[in-house]
Amino acid sequence: MILRQEHERREAEILAPYAVKSGSGSGRHFPEEECPFRTCFQRDRDRIVHSEAFRRLEYKTQVFVNHEGDYYRTRLTHTLEVAQISRGLARTLNLNEDLAEAIALAHDLGHTPFGHRGEASLNQLMSEHGGFEHNRQSYRVVTLLEKRYPNFPGLNLSIKVLDGILGHASEYDQPETSGLDFPSQYPSLEAQLVNVADEIAYMNHDLDDGLESGMLNPTGLEEVRLWRETMGQVRKDYSDIPFKMAKHQTIRRLIHLLVTDLQSETKRRLESKGITRVEEVYATKEPLVALSQTAATKTKELKDYLFAHLYRHFRVERMADKSNRILAALFDTYLKNPKVLPPSLERAIRTEGDAYRKVCDYIAGMTDRFALSEYAKLFDPNEKV
Repeated sequence: MILRQEHERREAEILAPYAVKSGSGSGRHFPEEECPFRTCFQRDRDRIVHSEAFRRLEYKTQVFVNHEGDYYRTRLTHTLEVAQISRGLARTLNLNEDLAEAIALAHDLGHTPFGHRGEASLNQLMSEHGGFEHNRQSYRVVTLLEKRYPNFPGLNLSIKVLDGILGHASEYDQPETSGLDFPSQYPSLEAQLVNVADEIAYMNHDLDDGLESGMLNPTGLEEVRLWRETMGQVRKDYSDIPFKMAKHQTIRRLIHLLVTDLQSETKRRLESKGITRVEEVYATKEPLVALSQTAATKTKELKDYLFAHLYRHFRVERMADKSNRILAALFDTYLKNPKVLPPSLERAIRTEGDAYRKVCDYIAGMTDRFALSEYAKLFDPNEKV
């Protein structure tokens, strides 16, 4: 059998000197006896996968609400794609795969039903009571809301995983960490890697889903250089394949192109700054894991196109408007009459107070279909309660 100490020894011997090592003692908020077989980050990954919040990602929206079709991505399939890309990048860059995977699997645990629009709705509803931001909520889920262990709240994940969750950032995700135990140093390379893997994943699977739904037009996408150049090469190599297969080949090549560029640019930055220790990573003030300027410019064009033609499509806007009204109605009803809530939650509000945050936690944990069902039960007189 391979024991934990052997895994840690191999990491120390094989991984890059600027990678985070499992045996480096990042610790947990609540001390625990180490697992005999798994490193701390492997254990964290397993705890995340077995959590209730992770299972609920299956029925939370990415762009398309769950009932719109089985083809479209959900928060769960998105999370798995981010984890897969993150692990592959970490392996190639000789970083800690288990740490990158754990951060990737946890990065969206705090998302609301109905995607980013649901997050915006809850943030507005909570504007006078501390607001809402999904990175903070992910941290709250894994440090407080999951109830699985008798000796501590949450999952008691390693500090480095918690730092990666709080430090998750992209063009549309900016963490708000005031009042939290957030590290002053820059995120680890593994955490930085997940940030970019997240963008690579969502850009490409939203392209796929947008084309499948008919909301994106193949002709219109010719305006976007990345798509035009990559699809052109696919058509050159396979002139007689149907569009659906050409689409899959184009997206496959786009992911490969961006991953390859990311690896090369990251290697260049590490070498140009002479990074040789993990402490030097923490001391930097700019990303070391990043796309080249050329690739970043082209991906910005693609993201802008998706924002204008998919995320603001009238069908998506209609569902967003509907979700705003659903969440606002649930929020207002629960606060005015907590007795319609599950008895344990009603009792907690009555005995502990903090009704706004507890109702916010409850709604944020809902899946799309549960929120729709709750709305029907509360407001449709013909629906069974």
